[in-house]
Amino acid sequence: MKNLFLLFSAVFFVAVSTAQTKVGGITMPNTETYKNHKLVLNGSGVREKMWIDLYAAGLYLNQKNGDAASILNSDEPMAIKLHIVSKLISSDKMVDAVTEGFENSTKGNTAPIQKEINQILGYFKEDIKKNDVFDLVYLPSEGGVVAYKNGEEKGVIKGMEFKKGLFGIWLSNRPADDGLRGDLLGK
Repeated sequence: MKNLFLLFSAVFFVAVSTAQTKVGGITMPNTETYKNHKLVLNGSGVREKMWIDLYAAGLYLNQKNGDAASILNSDEPMAIKLHIVSKLISSDKMVDAVTEGFENSTKGNTAPIQKEINQILGYFKEDIKKNDVFDLVYLPSEGGVVAYKNGEEKGVIKGMEFKKGLFGIWLSNRPADDGLRGDLLGK
């Protein structure tokens, strides 16, 4: 009976430990479901600046994919999860970083999606605290990116071009963090 209990405990521990991924001191679920779309964790990592962890990020896709260009051009459900792990992140700093990220991911051509960029920046202007979680979920069935903060839906931002610019912040050839880009792509 004791051996059976030990075997069950080991199997249970392995099953639970594989259902989550530890990154940046937080736990990322290996799957997420958004409006009936089950997505798998493609990769996760930490955005750091000057050796300080700022946020943990996870990229969720229908199926694993290491090709940034195909992910950016895909019209399939996907999500970026940002879990704030530093007290140094403020709404002003996040707005600045996201603005710079759009500049880089669009090669300076933000004009066609500026209205949509302004909409998402509005969601980051609310007070940001350590352990806040942002889910930026592209759902073609919803017509665009559904933005969540701490599980509360903030709004839908329409358009495929906006989605490309948004996910390009982390996956374009000029990402916010090269190391994080590789981690999100599972490399």
